[in-house]
Amino acid sequence: MENRKWISCPICGNKTRLKIRQDTILKNFPLYCPKCKLEGLIEVEELNVKVIKEPDA
Repeated sequence: MENRKWISCPICGNKTRLKIRQDTILKNFPLYCPKCKLEGLIEVEELNVKVIKEPDA
């Protein structure tokens, strides 16, 4: 069985509705949190979730 993990919201820390596997790769993925109703950009590689800071326009 492959290693799987729930993605947590980078803003409030609650569990989102997405699961990732060890071979999942996401680049510039807009992650929406149903609890805090905010969206943040993330990158995922080998179960490591990294929050992308957006430059202010």
